[in-house]
Amino acid sequence: MYNYKIVYIILMSIFISFTGMAQKSSKAAAICQKAEQCINARDFDKALTLLRQAKLKDPSYADTYVLMGDVFNFTLMSDSALKCYNRAIDLIGNPDPMLYFIAAGEGVKCGQYENALKNYENFMLKGLQYTDVLADAQKAIANCKFAIEAMKHPVTFQMENLGPNVNSEWDESLAAITADDEQLVFTVNRPKDNKTICAFCLNEEDLYYSTKKNGEWMSRQAIGSPIKTGYNEGAQCLSPDGTYLLYTMCNADFGMGSCDLYWSKRMGDKWSRPRNFGAPVNTAAWESQPTMAADGKTIYFVSSRPGGFGGMDIWKTTMTAEGAFTAPENLGASINTPGDDAAPFIHSDGRTLYFASNGRVGMGGYDLYYATLQDDGTWSEPKNLGYPINTSADEINIFINAAGTTAYMASDKSGGYGGLDLYSFELAEELRPNPVTYIKGRVVDAESGLPLASTIEMLDLESKELLTKTNSDATTGEYLACIHTGSNVMLNVSNPGYPFYSENFQLEKSYTELSPYRKDIRLKPAEVGTAFILKNIFFDFNQSQLKEESFLELDRLVEYLKHNNVKIEIGGHTDDQGTDDYNDKLSHNRAKAVYDYIIQKGIPVDRLSYKGYGKRKPIADNSTEVGRAANRRTEFIIVK
Repeated sequence: MYNYKIVYIILMSIFISFTGMAQKSSKAAAICQKAEQCINARDFDKALTLLRQAKLKDPSYADTYVLMGDVFNFTLMSDSALKCYNRAIDLIGNPDPMLYFIAAGEGVKCGQYENALKNYENFMLKGLQYTDVLADAQKAIANCKFAIEAMKHPVTFQMENLGPNVNSEWDESLAAITADDEQLVFTVNRPKDNKTICAFCLNEEDLYYSTKKNGEWMSRQAIGSPIKTGYNEGAQCLSPDGTYLLYTMCNADFGMGSCDLYWSKRMGDKWSRPRNFGAPVNTAAWESQPTMAADGKTIYFVSSRPGGFGGMDIWKTTMTAEGAFTAPENLGASINTPGDDAAPFIHSDGRTLYFASNGRVGMGGYDLYYATLQDDGTWSEPKNLGYPINTSADEINIFINAAGTTAYMASDKSGGYGGLDLYSFELAEELRPNPVTYIKGRVVDAESGLPLASTIEMLDLESKELLTKTNSDATTGEYLACIHTGSNVMLNVSNPGYPFYSENFQLEKSYTELSPYRKDIRLKPAEVGTAFILKNIFFDFNQSQLKEESFLELDRLVEYLKHNNVKIEIGGHTDDQGTDDYNDKLSHNRAKAVYDYIIQKGIPVDRLSYKGYGKRKPIADNSTEVGRAANRRTEFIIVK
């Protein structure tokens, strides 16, 4: 809420200022002096006992309530502290203005914003000499006004505990879930054991996981070796496809700073040996809380390194190759503040960033915000998630599922299993990111059925932006890839030993509940006579001029031809609507348009030919629109 070091110094001065300001002859004065000595010695129980005696001696002695408020302040009992401070203000009538400031801070902490606002405004009227905290008071007044209005217009918020298979008597926090909502990884703060390396620590943070079956989270398991060590591991994320685990390890002898970022890759049902991100991402400062976008390369994280806008800032790096990272870029003043900005989560849409900040107008302390990445690369003005998602307490982490409908948070609300528990809740419509669905299955050899390690990419055909990138597992062939809405998207699957495979997806932005796709992709070897359909070649109705959206796929075909010594025939095909002559001519012209494009890109003429087949080679039933659409196609056949 405010700088506790400053408050501590202020409290010490208040003990001197107020003690004895009321009736010097009061029977409570001597008892209060003893209580003050106990407070300075941090013996709060004895101090409180003495102050209760003083209150009985003289219920109108103001210093008793000031000191009693200080005891409750230091022991984090804000409701009681506020009552005592307000009672002291009433008894004194015209107190030192700093008492208004401290009482207001306790009012914010217990959510009594109207009372806090009144005390802050009194402080600003009478306490201008306290220049060190004037800016804090002004920001707190803005927070109070925001909170009062936010509480008049609450957002939909009904939390559901994830249950005993996930939560325990220890602290569970920082949920991270794959795009298919079936794998959950989270941080558990458990008591130290004989393998804990930190000698002075009472607890150790470890990573746990759970899988969902039939809509229920299964019993959690610790992520063991090689991830688990005797150090603290936590503040993690999963890549949306579940391939990469990025996490934080702190106070390791082999680290670069107090906390460093590490990465590990899933291989079958095991994780690879974790690797430090290294320079330039990790420094001698504090790096933590990574989150990876669906493109498989953009990573946001938090650092206290120099060059930022506040104590902790959100930064971005790009993984150019596995384990290789660019120099981090600060997200700038549109996201970061002179305060602390932390706990970033980039949604699977690649554009909506959720984060925590104590440097913006909000409910007090850390609030949760979200901002959207604009087409020009700038971020929109962050928006507060509102009340009661944000409260007078610190809200420091949120995770949103790919569909954008369900959020996950940690809370110590009553009725849980102990400490912090993980909860889910339906996210209000106005706070949702763009919905994302996914495609999952296996990549295999079409002839042998053996699994293949392949690269799977989703690209926007208009902007040519890489939306999603992942790899199928070399052991199982399994893959999971996000599909964005509101775009004409190309799926490209590539393996060096095979011609590429493509699909096309067009999903409207208005989708709110998206059905996932399940598809096993069978890559056909490059053999003479084998046909490969180009599913992202587009023409207007009755036209043979290539649409610009076709260029991305054709460029992939050009690259394949540059790296493979094959000769191909471009084939154009139509449905059975129209005359034979019409269809033959249209398919011929469309095949030639593709042929011409490839020639212009530098492929020798003697490696290409083209032919229009009209409606003579259907691959589907022409009696349905779906079948006719499948028959209207462009393909290439390996002829040599």
